[in-house]
Amino acid sequence: MMQSDSNYPCELKELHKPDLTAVATALNKGLQKNFKEVTVTVEVCPDLTKQPWTLASPGICGEAKLIDCGGVPYLVPLPQKEKIYNFDKIASDIGNKDLFFIGAGAGGYHLLDGRNSEMMANLKVGTNENVQTHVAVDKENGCDLLKFPGKEFALLGNFLATKGLPGKVLKVHVKTRTGEDNFVKSIQNILLESYPNEMVGLGGVFVMKTGKAQLHVMPCFSETPLKTDEDVNNWLQFYEMSAPLICLSVFYNQDKGMDVRVEHTHCFSHHGEGGHYHHDTTPMQVEYEGYFTIADQLCRIDRPKHTHNIGRD
Repeated sequence: MMQSDSNYPCELKELHKPDLTAVATALNKGLQKNFKEVTVTVEVCPDLTKQPWTLASPGICGEAKLIDCGGVPYLVPLPQKEKIYNFDKIASDIGNKDLFFIGAGAGGYHLLDGRNSEMMANLKVGTNENVQTHVAVDKENGCDLLKFPGKEFALLGNFLATKGLPGKVLKVHVKTRTGEDNFVKSIQNILLESYPNEMVGLGGVFVMKTGKAQLHVMPCFSETPLKTDEDVNNWLQFYEMSAPLICLSVFYNQDKGMDVRVEHTHCFSHHGEGGHYHHDTTPMQVEYEGYFTIADQLCRIDRPKHTHNIGRD
């Protein structure tokens, strides 16, 4: 069986951490350009192990770090299948063996009979381990959403890592999209406008409560080099999926020389649908509710030496 690499390099970068109340004020104003109804508040995080969230830990607070591991250059133009990573190892490397991870990545294909997948990482490692991760696997007539008990992933991943504790977070609630940008992009743009000279990173969970959205699921690994965004989009399998969708999201207002993926969001559901989130397709019906924490630090793990911007949407 393929084993995870125990010697990948890890670069650390301190992120700008603005005051939660200031961010809430900026989002309350800015999101009105893209949504008809907007409420952004600073609140104590509810118990996210409950429905509809069903996370593996009750909160998303406590020494928040964003993990950017590997990258799309390990997937395209051709997959570098030797790139296998382990959440226990990552937790140990960043100094805390007891961590809660949520986010988006490529599932451990070596644990799925060689199948590629979209991973919705949702697991507590160390003490009181709890793995609630899902993967979406493409098949001939659609896709399957499966529980994934493994703690390894392949090629790339973007995660929020915290102690999984309750604490103050940003609660963002919007309804009826009137602008062009999706939910996450709308928040990114406001953070870039508010902090143009700083790198700010957020992670968290949101539920698309009503409406439909476009998601993709990666099919079998391509045997033909994918050299352009068009090649990648022709390879991917796109679906329209229905709410409620539980979306695990990591994003930055901008990259400051770390070659990160500035946004990555994967969704799962309790009705068998899931994948990589692009945007809602029913703007007049859509409603989002999310909880986000602002990260202290970026951990850039195994940065590709040869990089590109293909396939990062």
